[in-house]
Amino acid sequence: MSTDQTLKGVLFAFAAFAAFSFSDASVKLIEGALSPYEMSFLGALFGVTALPFVMKRGDSVLDMVRTTNRPLWFLRAFAAAFGTIASVTAFTHLSMAEAFALIFLLPSFVTIMSVVFLKEEVGIRRWSAVVIGFVGVLVVLRPGLRELSVGHVGAVFAGLSGAISIVVYRAVGPREKSISLYGAGIIGSLVLCGLLAIPGFQWPSLPHWLMLAGYGLLAALATILLMYATSYAPAALVGPTQYSQMLWAVLFGYLIFGDRIDLPMVIGIILIIGSGLLTLARERVRGVPLPPAVAADPQAGAMATAETDPER
Repeated sequence: MSTDQTLKGVLFAFAAFAAFSFSDASVKLIEGALSPYEMSFLGALFGVTALPFVMKRGDSVLDMVRTTNRPLWFLRAFAAAFGTIASVTAFTHLSMAEAFALIFLLPSFVTIMSVVFLKEEVGIRRWSAVVIGFVGVLVVLRPGLRELSVGHVGAVFAGLSGAISIVVYRAVGPREKSISLYGAGIIGSLVLCGLLAIPGFQWPSLPHWLMLAGYGLLAALATILLMYATSYAPAALVGPTQYSQMLWAVLFGYLIFGDRIDLPMVIGIILIIGSGLLTLARERVRGVPLPPAVAADPQAGAMATAETDPER
C-alpha cells in the first residue's frame, strides 16, 4: 500500500471522527427537550441514508437481515439500540469530554469480554491496559467527591454496547457481510427505539428537526468516510484516530457549551486514552481482527475499524 494511499485513508479517518463529533454535538444542543428514545429513533431514521454506500456489489436490501448466526445478529441489534440510547443520554447530561472519556473504555470492555466469551488468551500488557483504563475512570468520576448522574451510567453503557458489537463480529468472523452488520444495528435502533419512543413521543420543533438531521446525517456521513478510510489505510493506523474526538469535545465544550475541564479530569482522560492506545497496539501485534467500519450508532462505529474486502 503506497504512502499516498495510506495518508488518504488516515485523513478520511480524521474527517470521519470529526463528523461523529459534530453529530454528538447536535444531540447535546437539543438539551434533553426530546426523550433519548425519540432522538435515537429519529437519528437512526436519518442514518438510513448511508445504506446505498454500505451496500457492495451483489448485495441486496434483504442481506440486512440475512446472517450466518441469527442469535448474534439479534444481540448486535439490541446492543446497537441500547448503545445509541446510552450515548444520547451521556451527551445530554455530561460535558462532551467527560462522555467521550467514559465511552473510550470500550477497548477495556472488549478485552474482558473476549476472555470471558471467546476464550482469548490475554497477556499482562493488555490486562495492564484494562487496569490503567479503570484507574482513569476513577480519576474522572471521583466517586464520593462529586455527584454522579444518569449521564455517567449512559456513557459506560455506550462503551459496553460498542464492545458487544465488536465481540459479536469476532464471534461470527469475516464471513458475515458488512451490510448484515449494518442492518442489525440500524434495524435494532429503528424498532426498539421506535417502540420505546411511542409513549412520550412529541413532534420536534423546526430547530430540533435540524439538530436531529445533523445528528443522523453526520453519523451516516462519518460511517461512509470511515469505510473509505479503511479501504486506503490499515486498521492499525485508522483505529487511533478515533481519539481525535477528544480534541473536538474540548473545543466544542469550551466554545459552545461553556464546559471546563479540571486537572483530575485531564489526568483521567490521559490514562483512559493511553489504555485504549496500548490495547490497539497489542491487538495489532497479535493480529486480532476488528469489525468493518459499519455501525448504526456513532460510538459503536468509533472502534469498528478494519480493512475490508471491497467485494464483501
